[in-house]
Amino acid sequence: MKKDLKDIFKEYKELMGKEVVVQGWIRNHRKQKELGFIDFFDGTYFTSVQLVYDNKLEMFDDIQKLHVGCAITVTGTLVKSERPEQLFEIMVKNVVLEGDCPEDYPIQPKRHTREFLREQAYLRPRTNLFQATFKVRSIAAHAIHTYFQDRGYTYFHAPIITGSDCEGAGEMFQVTTLDLEKGVKEEDYKDDFFGKKAGLTVSGQLQAEPFALAFKRVYTFGPTFRAENSNTKKHASEFWMIEPEMAFMDLDDLMNVEEDMLKYIINYVMTHAKAEIEFLDKFVENGLIAKLQGFVDSKAVRIDHKEAIQILKDADVEFENKPEFGEDLATEHEKYLTEVKFKSPVFVKNWPKDIKAFYMRLNEDNETVAAVDFLVPGCGELMGGSQREERYDVLEQRMNEMGVSTEELYWYLNLRKFGGCVHSGFGMGFERLIMYLTGVDNIRDVIPFPRTPRNCEF
Repeated sequence: MKKDLKDIFKEYKELMGKEVVVQGWIRNHRKQKELGFIDFFDGTYFTSVQLVYDNKLEMFDDIQKLHVGCAITVTGTLVKSERPEQLFEIMVKNVVLEGDCPEDYPIQPKRHTREFLREQAYLRPRTNLFQATFKVRSIAAHAIHTYFQDRGYTYFHAPIITGSDCEGAGEMFQVTTLDLEKGVKEEDYKDDFFGKKAGLTVSGQLQAEPFALAFKRVYTFGPTFRAENSNTKKHASEFWMIEPEMAFMDLDDLMNVEEDMLKYIINYVMTHAKAEIEFLDKFVENGLIAKLQGFVDSKAVRIDHKEAIQILKDADVEFENKPEFGEDLATEHEKYLTEVKFKSPVFVKNWPKDIKAFYMRLNEDNETVAAVDFLVPGCGELMGGSQREERYDVLEQRMNEMGVSTEELYWYLNLRKFGGCVHSGFGMGFERLIMYLTGVDNIRDVIPFPRTPRNCEF
């Protein structure tokens, strides 16, 4: 009977002594004079299976010629393994070569550097590291949908092409049918495909808010783009974002959702990707399991931005970036707050208005906005959100102060006029979450085909 490895591992006791048919690829092939051992995987289960064959088989010589990387169909009998670390192995009866592979196949059974594997991005999913990483990515995505769907959220598809720059940072990729080689003036965009300047979205938030004010709770989960010429380990030009928007929720409600959601995702991944997480704990980040479990067992601290800065100023630490009131936190500041001062996740809330976006609710002090960053030990900032400004006149004034066009975003302003209410939302970069869950420290290694400055391969 034809079986996936995931099913065989689940049913191996019942299948012992029975004939099975498996299809997959050769990860390693050890050949001896009278015996051969094939390390076989099919992508459905993290642990590979050993195939054993001997010279009693008529096709012994043909099997010995099979190279690493070949795709094969194997018929054999499930038997108890003599090696204690293996639950079983398969005694081969027949092998059909489905797809040959030459000896210069790049993914050989040895440890390759991640830099080398990025150059082989179309083949790297066959390695243990990327089998584990991308399986965790898949399971985490399912966990996110499950979390929101089970709690009555509506999944909203934000547009990829948009005329509004949500963050106002001017880092949008342009979408145009105009001939850029001939040079384009501002007035030419009236003749462009959309009749105006358009770009790839940097966030689905602005479009999600109208849906939150109709469905009460919504979330987006899709690709976003930043034309930011940054070559750090944490930045990519194309990445995925999770952005929930919730009506009738204030900043405290928002923080409750952020913490509850992340704990749910971590628990889900640790349960459903147990073998992958154990591998990553052993070979990528020693202490990964303890880190993740530590977060699940913790309770996040909530402090104001001013309080966070004062703590940093009072710390007996020589920071490379001096903490200042009214300014952003550096990575070293986040690390100190979460791993030294509180030894727990930290919500930093009520940020200076001058360094935050126009849509965040202005607090009564007229100096801060109801914004929050969620800082996580071993990661730093993982989520950023805010209570949205629901007052028409205050939002209009903030937009004018920050040079955001009230004419272009008339519809966004009108939400405050037509049955608006207190509402909040946050954004979480999916790749940053996967880095935290796997211990893999470069964003290029947690997204299948990374898009970064000067790189658009595959």
